[in-house]
Amino acid sequence: MTQRYLSCKLVKMRKFLILLVGFSVSLFAAPLVRAQEPRSSASRLIVKFKSSTPQALRDNVLRTAGPTSTEGLLLANAYVLNVPAQALPRVAQALSRNPLVEYTETDAVASAFEVPNDPYYSSQWGLAKIKAPGAWDVTHGAVSVDIAITDTGINKNHSDLSSKVVSGVDCTLIGCPAVYPTDRNGHGTHVAGIASAITNNSRGVAGLAWDGRLMSVKVLSNSGSGYYSWVANGIVWAADNGAEVINLSLGGSSSSKLLEDAVNYAWGKGVVVTAAAGNSNTSSPLYPAYYPNVIAVAATDKNDAKTSFSSWGSWVDVAAPGVSIFSTYKSSYKYLSGTSMSTPYVSGLAALVRAQNPGWSSGQVRDQIESTADAVPGTGTYWQWGRINACAAVGCTLP
Repeated sequence: MTQRYLSCKLVKMRKFLILLVGFSVSLFAAPLVRAQEPRSSASRLIVKFKSSTPQALRDNVLRTAGPTSTEGLLLANAYVLNVPAQALPRVAQALSRNPLVEYTETDAVASAFEVPNDPYYSSQWGLAKIKAPGAWDVTHGAVSVDIAITDTGINKNHSDLSSKVVSGVDCTLIGCPAVYPTDRNGHGTHVAGIASAITNNSRGVAGLAWDGRLMSVKVLSNSGSGYYSWVANGIVWAADNGAEVINLSLGGSSSSKLLEDAVNYAWGKGVVVTAAAGNSNTSSPLYPAYYPNVIAVAATDKNDAKTSFSSWGSWVDVAAPGVSIFSTYKSSYKYLSGTSMSTPYVSGLAALVRAQNPGWSSGQVRDQIESTADAVPGTGTYWQWGRINACAAVGCTLP
């Protein structure tokens, strides 16, 4: 990636940086900065004003709060305040009582979901399991359908992805600038290949959405973590720039109104949002997967059983293959396991269904995916609808 930043002047961030990378536009015209690795949320506060609040009053309230820096977010009326860690409880309480403020919350952290590899397999067993070949007899998708991989970035130079990546932004930087897509972690590139690697090209792996396109929306640092505010900005950017599907192979244990607002914003613009249920093997909620307008995805193995690591519960919608999934990785290929790998199967399927039915709403696409899922063991307990069936979702018939 070309390391071009309009200004490399680092923002003076506190020692207690949150575990999530944030890109945004500073309210007070701070320059673009190089992202730092998040460490703690103890000094970052999210504030959302009521929509009726004039800008002058917002500016006055924020200055009175005394932040060391303030960043405007892409979601309207929302900001991130960097304040001294010891002052954060006092500032949060004062702002929450202000009648002009809709809500305040700490800027929590989301992380990529991935577990150590099991022994390698020799094929992409997941595509056969969800009956992708039958689906491909009906549709290959469409180049008019964009899947936003909201993750660690995508390596645009990968030979199995290069022609698929149509745009890229780095939301770990203030302002969410357009950049040459890259991925020094590998997680986002792996996810992208599952959803929509170049297919039928006598090279590498097949992606579920043959003709779908990819948007590289970097919201996680090179270590695979990032601020909720960065994730929210990435969701809003993708929704505003034509994404039909947003893939979130990430999550955190803290609920967030900002994150839910961003999800609802995308949903309101007709975008299908998918998210990983998590790898903690518990029924505890993970965010953003837990939110109503997200398809939460658990992981299954070759026998259609819940994996040992996959989170589960009544809030999880569907399951998809998630063990030893072979896909693109940095400049090569690799097997990875996790609900991070399960989620792009659902995103790829959403792209196929949307391409087949361009006039459908996000709710109709979601209903089609869920209602055609196979009721494998665990359905009704580990997840509501079953393991996805790509063939049934696009209306094909297998013998």
